[in-house]
Amino acid sequence: MEPVAGSTPIETPDVSGAYPRLSQAQIELLGRAGTSRATSAGEVLIQEGTVEADFFVILQGTVLVVEGLHSEGGRQTAELGPDTRILEAHGPGRFLGELGLVEGQPAFVSTVSAEAGEVLQISGDDLRRAVLTDAAVGETILRAYLQRRILLISAGAGMRIVGSRFSRDTLRLLEFAAANRLPHLLVDLEDDEHAQGILDRAGILAEELPAVVLSASQILKNPSNAELALAMGLRAVKEHSASYDLMVIGAGPAGLAAAVYAASDGLSVVLKEGFAIGGQAGTSSRIENFLGFPAGISGGELTERAIIQARKFSVQINVACWARTIELKDGEFRAEFNESGPASSRAALLATGVRYRRLPVPGLEKFEGISVFYAATVHEARLCGLQPVTVVGGGNSAGQAALFLAGTGAQVRLVVRGADLRADMSRYLADRIEEQLGIEVLLRANVVAVDGSGALERIVVDLGATGERRIFDSRYLFIFIGAAPCTEWLQGTVALDDHGFVLTGADLEDLPAGFSHLGRRRLPLETSVPGMFAAGDVRHGSVKRVTAAAGEGSTAVAMIHEHLRLLRDGPAGAPRWREGR
Repeated sequence: MEPVAGSTPIETPDVSGAYPRLSQAQIELLGRAGTSRATSAGEVLIQEGTVEADFFVILQGTVLVVEGLHSEGGRQTAELGPDTRILEAHGPGRFLGELGLVEGQPAFVSTVSAEAGEVLQISGDDLRRAVLTDAAVGETILRAYLQRRILLISAGAGMRIVGSRFSRDTLRLLEFAAANRLPHLLVDLEDDEHAQGILDRAGILAEELPAVVLSASQILKNPSNAELALAMGLRAVKEHSASYDLMVIGAGPAGLAAAVYAASDGLSVVLKEGFAIGGQAGTSSRIENFLGFPAGISGGELTERAIIQARKFSVQINVACWARTIELKDGEFRAEFNESGPASSRAALLATGVRYRRLPVPGLEKFEGISVFYAATVHEARLCGLQPVTVVGGGNSAGQAALFLAGTGAQVRLVVRGADLRADMSRYLADRIEEQLGIEVLLRANVVAVDGSGALERIVVDLGATGERRIFDSRYLFIFIGAAPCTEWLQGTVALDDHGFVLTGADLEDLPAGFSHLGRRRLPLETSVPGMFAAGDVRHGSVKRVTAAAGEGSTAVAMIHEHLRLLRDGPAGAPRWREGR
């Protein structure tokens, strides 16, 4: 075997059982859209940071997936240096790339031929068509890509966020990257010996921190979330030049379902999300009661699959644009957003969901983002390791987080305010928690104090059952204690209940109809504003479950069609929806 230039024999990771191989029939099918060609040892096939990378199937030889590649002559040749880390090695029948290749994101790692060989090369656009049109090929590639994304996150691969863990901007970027499932690693100025070297090589000044190193040639200096989203392919466009049929605000399960169903029906759809696609559901480690997934599915995987579906039907997705206002004027909705241009549409769906409440504990805020989290994903689990952690809450989110963290080896203490674990938690979760030896459950308990130097070290718990207070070691704290709707920006625009949830349908029976000019009654998921609908957790009376939210989002599309039909054709004939006013 002709080795990679400058390299020495290296133990490469064994991924022989990690991913499926493409069958010969699948390779032949893909071959119709690609070209077979020879490769040389050291040839770079995919360069880290490349946005429009090609797809490669390995026909002969071995290809390495690496970080820290030192390339020469553009993308032609490479040398494995002392800082190069080999993540995977792939042989004949396997294919290169990961989730970003089908989602339009830049490559997080490089691939280089370890020896002379042969590959089938296909453009990214042709790959996306194959994934979306051929079920067998698409599922094989997608399953591997989802698994590779998880492995990249677990390995701390991907972009480098260089800054102090005590910096609010650093914590902001870390939270944004984690919530959007972007592979990343913190290079902490406080204790990482490589930090200064990265700054020196990139010419980054102290006042320009934190910085995000996407590749050797692309560095963002203290970017906003919107700037990072644009660089990572999470925003389709900066400005909207035309009006849409439907504007969906919020990209949790309800918003994603509505966007997919509406776009698949031929409507033009823009999907606007303030922080992270998937919402709270996207941070769930395992959803076990979602129809069609008997073994369960992670919120991250469910979200990524929905994103690919939305892109398939040309939904315009824009992340990191918080909605500020929305109004109906001259028959169209116009919404204004932070760090994004306005968008207009003939119908609108509010699916902004809820956010977890914070514990009213003095001094808690100084540990947020460092030791205190409101989601339990692979990112947080990597931080926790085997250290003691505390999960606060008695609902499904808290139960799923406790099981997930215990499954990674952490010592978990679950603090529940109520006296019965099954009062607010699904029975199957409560049963599994009681069977899990790695979880200690404290009922009728509350966290009343936190303490630590720089990071959380211990908590004080009030044990209501006995009246005593105890101190527990806890390096990390996860909080899931109920939620408040994200509707502050809607005050005075639509009718809300006393807790800020959006009122719809029959719940508005005491308000003037205001729909007479449309020749119909208010539809079940319609708000107090004609043509503006609400679905998911943000809606008053909704069932706070992922399946219910997705169902509401898709159901709302049928009502949106009815509204748009009447706008187009007038009130001729009786409306198909009879409920509500």
